[in-house]
Amino acid sequence: MSSNRFRRAAYDLAARALWRMPGSFEIASVFGPSYLLRCVLFHDVCAAETPFTAGMKVSTTPAKFEAALKFLSTYYTPVRLEDVLDKAAGQELPKRAVLLTFDDAYASVLEVAAPLCRKYGVPAVYFVNAAFLNNQRLAPDNLICYVANTRGMDTINAAARAVKSAEPPQMRVLSDIFSNFLPSLTLAERETFLEALRQMGEITEERLAQSSGLYLTTQQLRSLASFDFEIGNHTYTHVHCRHLSPAEFGGEIDRNQSELESLSRTKVRSFSQPYGSSTDLTNELAIHLQRTGHKAVFLSESVANRRGSNLLHLDRVSSQVEGDDRLFLELEILPRVRAVRNLLFGTARIHPENVESPS
Repeated sequence: MSSNRFRRAAYDLAARALWRMPGSFEIASVFGPSYLLRCVLFHDVCAAETPFTAGMKVSTTPAKFEAALKFLSTYYTPVRLEDVLDKAAGQELPKRAVLLTFDDAYASVLEVAAPLCRKYGVPAVYFVNAAFLNNQRLAPDNLICYVANTRGMDTINAAARAVKSAEPPQMRVLSDIFSNFLPSLTLAERETFLEALRQMGEITEERLAQSSGLYLTTQQLRSLASFDFEIGNHTYTHVHCRHLSPAEFGGEIDRNQSELESLSRTKVRSFSQPYGSSTDLTNELAIHLQRTGHKAVFLSESVANRRGSNLLHLDRVSSQVEGDDRLFLELEILPRVRAVRNLLFGTARIHPENVESPS
């Protein structure tokens, strides 16, 4: 049995055993520090993957998403971002407070997820990239995924060679791109890579984006408020922020905030780090976000938010929703264990399975 299959089998066994124990939530508390706020992350909610998403692990079926909402609304207290921000002003969050969030600009969130959220009385924060609204272009991850699924990894590797002067490592699967290659690129290098993909894949991007209908329209963005959704900042073009210079913050952070506020006619006061890694939340970026009115910043390294957690460094759990027992393990046990690990070792050591590559 491979290490990944063994780990999954061990997780499933632990999940079943712990979830079925009397007082499972009280037992969970012995695994780590007190848990202030659970934050859950989803992306695309659709019946089936497409060539634009297949292999990225960002899609959740409507049935699984509804099962997650049933679980959250039964065992937790769903809260709004407003409630979380009030905590900073001295207000107490309710017991087992949970905040639901979405990343990227997928139209399925409005078409499928939002009505289900309304049905179960669960508010949410939707972190959006304004560059992809109205389907005029493709998000980098969806373009890469489409080329990999329709043209093959040879085309991906050929485009990578157009970027780096030294021969880049051979990429065999999508995770090689999102975990290793993309994070190493500057904004300029990323655009060179994407343009090479368009040319080698013979892609007319605007036409392909229009036919895909992947992303929200401006009107759909505005209608999210009626479902008790708040809009948040996710950078303009979904970038790894570790390589952004302060001079580039305006084009990715400020522009996205400004356009979303203008389009949604609401204040944008939270930020979700694309790809979810704390490595991308540099000191310069954190200071800039605070100066530009962002009151909360979200990562996705699946670590428990302890009491006293900084609102500019909140973590989220990205779940595959494989049953109530597994969801319990993902929300209550593993984040506490990781929080203890980080306290003991001083820095986060995140297993690749725990970080959603293209969030």
